[in-house]
Parts: sequence; C-alpha cells; structure tokens
Amino acid sequence: MNKIHTEIYRNGGLKISDFQTEPESKEYSACQFKVNGQIVICRTAKITPKKVGQFVTFWKRSKVGITQPYSEKDNFHFYVINVERENRMGQFVFAKSILIAKGIVTTEKKDGKRGFRVYPCWDSPTSKQAEKTQRWQLDYFYEIGEIINFEKVKKLYNASS
Repeated sequence: MNKIHTEIYRNGGLKISDFQTEPESKEYSACQFKVNGQIVICRTAKITPKKVGQFVTFWKRSKVGITQPYSEKDNFHFYVINVERENRMGQFVFAKSILIAKGIVTTEKKDGKRGFRVYPCWDSPTSKQAEKTQRWQLDYFYEIGEIINFEKVKKLYNASS
C-alpha cells in the first residue's frame, strides 16, 4: 500500500484520508479509506494454484454474524483491488455503479457475490466466461510500472457511483 500511496495517490494528486484496516479480512489486506472524500473499500487479491486470475473477497458481516455481499444501500463509492504477480503490480478501481451493473453488489432484484476473480492484463484466461470478464474488467484497471497513466487513474477515481 505504501508504494501505491506514494507512486499513485500522492503523485496523481489524490488526497487519502480516514485510513482504517479491517482485521477480519487481514489475509486480503482489507482496509477502507477515502480518496478525495469518497469512500473506498480495498482488498488485495490472491493468486490461487488451479485457476487463472486472482481471487478476492467482497463481503461484510451482518448484525447476526453471517457473511453477506455488499449491498447497493451500503455507504461506499469504490471497490479497489490491488493485484501483483512477480514484478508486476496494478489496481482495479470499480465504481459501485459498475459492481451493481455486473451483479456483484446486492440489489432488490439480485443477490450479489461474496467473492470473485479479477484478471489483470498479464493474465491469459482460457475459458470464454473468464475472457469476457477480463474484457470488461480491464476498462477499470491500470498497471503500476515505470509509466503510469495518471489520466486513467484520475478518471477511474472520478467516476460517479
């Protein structure tokens, strides 16, 4: 997170505030913070041994202690997913509206998901569904390398939810 804070947020003119870790999902480096006053839920995805892509959780605990997907009624603007593989790093920045449209966030009409896969540009999915998922996801992805597309970063963090 320090590299992202320095190389992306600070250099890109984005103001980070109200940073809090979430101890329950420590294995995904779960945290919440604000970017320019907008609420961000953040996780780091995991590489799994048998499937292409990286897996990430996206749930909260109900008042009775059961895990449940986030809802369109929950107060957040973005879900940010950090990904890494070998010497490559990137970030998916999904506005709540796209997560609703893709069925990841619960609505009155459809239950959302507690976890899903993301496919960075360096992954080569083999199934048709994974290829289709990667195509839409890459619109919300940027790679953190020697050259960073700060225009895309700003556009992603300015997308309205």
